[in-house]
Amino acid sequence: MQPHTSASFPRPVSFGDRLLGALDSGLRTVFAPPRAGRPSPAVGNESIALSAAEAREAGALMRVNHVGEICAQALYQSQALFGRSDELRRHFEQAAQEELDHLAWTAERVVDLGTHTSHLAPLWWAGAFAWGSLAGMSGDRRSLGFVVETERQVEAHLASHLDRLPEGDTASRAVVEQMKREEAEHADAALAAGALPLPAPVRGLMRAAAKVMTTVAHRF
Repeated sequence: MQPHTSASFPRPVSFGDRLLGALDSGLRTVFAPPRAGRPSPAVGNESIALSAAEAREAGALMRVNHVGEICAQALYQSQALFGRSDELRRHFEQAAQEELDHLAWTAERVVDLGTHTSHLAPLWWAGAFAWGSLAGMSGDRRSLGFVVETERQVEAHLASHLDRLPEGDTASRAVVEQMKREEAEHADAALAAGALPLPAPVRGLMRAAAKVMTTVAHRF
């Protein structure tokens, strides 16, 4: 009888392997041009000519949204890392893949509006990764509750941007509207998977952290 080879029994994926994979994804999120798997909602929604002030404000708002998508990648990557079941890890990895489209769409709009993405991108990713790691270590249902609260806050944040974006910037508005719908879907999916609600102090702390991020990213 021939001895079993390593090809017959693939080496299990260890925590260290998953950690290296998450860090690699983080480097690509922050430093590599993102590639969307779907066409941008901006296609076919060409904006009218914007004034300098309108373009500047729209660019700042889309920069904030791009930072939010960097944070989304970090959150889902870290929560997948600490998920206790393969099913939950797959849930987070699938959500991260969907959010990758948002990252690419917002990056494209930032460039089209003649401005820059946040200079603090590595800091935003690291901070969100820490938050997601804490959520992941708190247990699967609490981690899902973190997703629900995050996505509900993002949904409200995007709604406020629809109020602030220039009416003529139909391209950015189409992107934000699509993102808003899909963030709501992610929250609903996490609820259906058994999410537990977070304590009020945690929700308040999350809102405060988001306020700092959006205020700073609007400028830098």
